[in-house]
Amino acid sequence: MPSTVIRSFDYDAASQQLLIVFRSGRHYAYSGVPPEVFAAMKRAFAKGEFFNSHIRGRFPFKEIGRAEPFG
Repeated sequence: MPSTVIRSFDYDAASQQLLIVFRSGRHYAYSGVPPEVFAAMKRAFAKGEFFNSHIRGRFPFKEIGRAEPFG
């Protein structure tokens, strides 16, 4: 199911970094995300709900860029 909040996401297993692009156009990198959390996010039906429950507020992050919002 397409997310109303998350445009796309990717994962770098070597650095355990989860990269998320939100529909607002903001890009964030979340550090220290275990591979099983990324795998669970890929399987999750509602990506935004999964993000809010299992990633937001649990891992350090930094904004790494901003693009035009996806509409």
